[in-house]
Amino acid sequence: MNTGLRITAFAAALAATFGTAYGVGKGVEPVVSDATESAPARHDSHREASSEPDEGDGHAGQHASAPAGGLQISEGGYTLDLRTPSVTAGQRADLRFVIRDEDGRAVTAYQREHDKELHLILASRDLGTYRHLHPTRATDGTWSIPVDLPRAGGYRVFADFTPAGKNAENLTLGADLAASGTFKPEKLPAPSDTAEVNGYEVELDGGLRPGAASELRLKVSRDGRPVTDLQPYLGAYGHLVALRSGDLAYLHVHPNGEPGDGKTAPGPDISFAATAPSTGAYRLFLDFKHEGKVHTAAFTVGTGGAVAAEESESPSVDHAH
Repeated sequence: MNTGLRITAFAAALAATFGTAYGVGKGVEPVVSDATESAPARHDSHREASSEPDEGDGHAGQHASAPAGGLQISEGGYTLDLRTPSVTAGQRADLRFVIRDEDGRAVTAYQREHDKELHLILASRDLGTYRHLHPTRATDGTWSIPVDLPRAGGYRVFADFTPAGKNAENLTLGADLAASGTFKPEKLPAPSDTAEVNGYEVELDGGLRPGAASELRLKVSRDGRPVTDLQPYLGAYGHLVALRSGDLAYLHVHPNGEPGDGKTAPGPDISFAATAPSTGAYRLFLDFKHEGKVHTAAFTVGTGGAVAAEESESPSVDHAH
C-alpha cells in the first residue's frame, strides 16, 4: 500500500440513515494472536481509494470513495466458508474457516499484507464487542483461532486477504456468526471526542463525510503527557477500523505515512484520510502499540445530522484480553 491510505469498504445490507455527531465510548483490549508485530509492512497499491493529491496538505482531499466490498460471502471467484457458524457465549471455542477459489479448492497461498497473510475482524451487531484477530493457517488451507465471546447475539466475521498471484486484488469477505445464550443488545455509545483505555487518553479531531475524503487525527497521551514513542504495530503506528451502525458496513483505514519513511513521527498524532460510504453512525476502533502492548480506543462518529440511535448513559465495549 502507498504511504497514504488503503480503504476496504463493504456493506452487508442497506443502512438506516443516522445523523451527525462524533464521539467515543471507551477503550477495549484487542485479542491478538501474535506477540510481536513490529516489522514494517510491505505496501501494495490494490483496492486503494485514491486520486491525484490536492495542492493542499496532501491528506484529506486526495482520496476518493472506494467501491463497496464484502457485500456477499463470495466475491472475485473466492468464497468465505465459515466452518464454525455458531458458538456458545462465554465458552471458549475454535473459530474455523476456509477461503475457497472458484473451483471449490481451499486457498493455501496468500500475499502478506501488513505482516500477515490474513486479518480477521469480528464484531457484534450492536458494536459492543470488537476483535482484531490473526488466525493460524494449516497446510490444508483451514484457518483457526480460539475465541471466547462474552455475550450472546449476532456477530459478523470479516476476512481481509490478498490471494497469491501477480495481479491478485485484495478482498474482504463477510459471514454471520451466532453466539447462543440470553441476548441483551447494547445501545450505541454516547458521543464524545475523547476515549480512555488502560491509562491512555486519545483525542479525536475531525469527522467523516459521506462520499468525500476528510482527515481524522488522533492524539495519544498518558498522564497528561503526549506519547511520542509509539511502536509499529503491523507495520504502522496505528490502525483504524470503522463499522457502520445498523448493517456493519466496514472501512479498514490505514494512516498517512509509515514508520521509517523519514517524515512520520511515532506519535503523539496519528493521521488518517477516510471516506464514509454513506450517511450514518459509525463506530471507530483505533489500535496502537506502546511499551510492548496493543491498546484499542473506541469512538462513535456520525455523518450528516444528529446520531439517531439511542445512546447509552455509560458506553459499554467488551474488553478482550
